[in-house]
Amino acid sequence: MKKTFVKLLMAVGLLAGVAACGPSQTYKNINYMQDITEETVMNMKSNEGILVQPKDMIAIVVSHRDPELAAMFNLSNATFQAGAETRSTGNSTYRLLGYSVDTNGDIDFPIVGKIHVAGMNRWEVAETVKNELSGRNLLRDAVVTVEFMNFQISVLGEVARPGTYNITGDKINLMQALSLAGDMTIFGRRDNIQVTREENGKRHIYVVDIRNSDVYNSPAYYLRQNDIIYVEPNKVRAGQSTVNENNFRSVSFWASLSSTVLSIVNMIILIATR
Repeated sequence: MKKTFVKLLMAVGLLAGVAACGPSQTYKNINYMQDITEETVMNMKSNEGILVQPKDMIAIVVSHRDPELAAMFNLSNATFQAGAETRSTGNSTYRLLGYSVDTNGDIDFPIVGKIHVAGMNRWEVAETVKNELSGRNLLRDAVVTVEFMNFQISVLGEVARPGTYNITGDKINLMQALSLAGDMTIFGRRDNIQVTREENGKRHIYVVDIRNSDVYNSPAYYLRQNDIIYVEPNKVRAGQSTVNENNFRSVSFWASLSSTVLSIVNMIILIATR
């Protein structure tokens, strides 16, 4: 009787162990920022926005109290061919006309000529253009605004809505990008998110683990134009690569699960009756 009780206790312990491993391991694989505690304070990594790169498209608008003088330094509807972008503000619609940054990092600005802009953020580009106009005695007290026209990112893999997204403004982080794509699915690996970035003629691939707060220190936390984010599937999804996702709702899945549970119950009964 004593041996039977010990065997029964071992069987129950094994079953409890299997049941306990599942959920706890799942939480460790799914939860974000697991090392964050209440009232955690972290130093923020400085980010001044994305920088201009060769082959970018940027819109530059010069304003002045004399509109006719300012018009000399703005692209006209007749001159733009490509790179125009339609924007809406309230009930009005307007077109941004873009300058293409060449392979040397320069733009061809009206009257002024070549201006080097690569490596600058949009505020630095605006200040450079303003200084060029003022320094050449072409236009003083001008107001220059700059916008990026090709700031887009792509999110692939195990997210709800994979695709390419156009970003307004000049700043977005990895968590916001995942949110745009509808967040990661339950099958996405939180510990192996890959961010591919092309800059200075090289392709950099960063691997990010969003299960802990180290993600905030990653060079890939703040995204840049044309970054590609790939969320790798976990082993469960990989094992289902040839199986329809709806199988979790199918009769065969539940029949298999019931059979497994029944086998465990029968094993416990068999041990208990010996």
